[in-house]
Amino acid sequence: MTTVPDHVFEAADELLTAIEREHDVSTALAAARGSHAWGAASPESDYDVGFVFVPDDLRRYAHLEEPPATIHETADGDEIELQGRDVRTFARLLADSNDGAIDLLRSSIQYRTAYDPTDLAEYIERTYNPIALYHAWRGIATGNYRKYISHHLVRTDDETVPILEMLEDAYVVETDDGTATIPADDERFAETQTKPTVKRNLTICRAAMSARYLKATGERGTHELPALEFERFLSEQAPAVFEPDRIELARDLLERKRRGEGATTIGDAVGREFARPPADIDPEVHAGDGPETERLDAFVDELIAAVR
Repeated sequence: MTTVPDHVFEAADELLTAIEREHDVSTALAAARGSHAWGAASPESDYDVGFVFVPDDLRRYAHLEEPPATIHETADGDEIELQGRDVRTFARLLADSNDGAIDLLRSSIQYRTAYDPTDLAEYIERTYNPIALYHAWRGIATGNYRKYISHHLVRTDDETVPILEMLEDAYVVETDDGTATIPADDERFAETQTKPTVKRNLTICRAAMSARYLKATGERGTHELPALEFERFLSEQAPAVFEPDRIELARDLLERKRRGEGATTIGDAVGREFARPPADIDPEVHAGDGPETERLDAFVDELIAAVR
């Protein structure tokens, strides 16, 4: 797990205090997001901080001009980036089994803990809807692969289509319905500049492994949530589902990212097939009810009470 220098904690705390004054809110919880949270940070990595805030005057929720649902600020030359959600938005994300909201509760690097997230995290880990979380991770993997790794065409309206085959005078591309052939001289399309870097491959690899692990463990009778710390996942959980060479590839990408090679172009290391977990999975096996609204409301009350 990566560490955070004292000056970053101090700067984040100062920025949170400034945000509270500007927006008339109080921070209930703030924790690391991104590469520092899951142990892939390099010396050049930014510090991403997620936080949950509560309006100082709850009557604002009934006003025509409601309090902000999100707050986004940067500081120290963009070294620190803060992304906050109000307590109601955060609860709704947890109700939807949102991966980012769940990971914020599980992050071991905490900047503010007026509210101790332990009980809420344990409840969410017991009650999240596996199929929703599966599709969240699948979306991250397929979306990043399509945008950054696939060789693709971009249309004048910014629509992108992956290239499956290059012919002498045309492209065979992937469509929602199958494939299509686009003439090479079609002026509506141009080849894009992709970014098949270590960082992008690692993002895809982690998301695809998380989705596939959740599906595999669910089919064995219990959906096991992958550890947030990727190295721990690779060492303790991944061997039950993945072949050693897949785990070694993931570990190599992780180590290269940590060494500061995140921007190095390496092509498609993950592979198209692995980067695209199946879209259709059995809801009878993988769907759950998710967290109970009444129970989440009780946790919202606790979050509010922690800062009032």
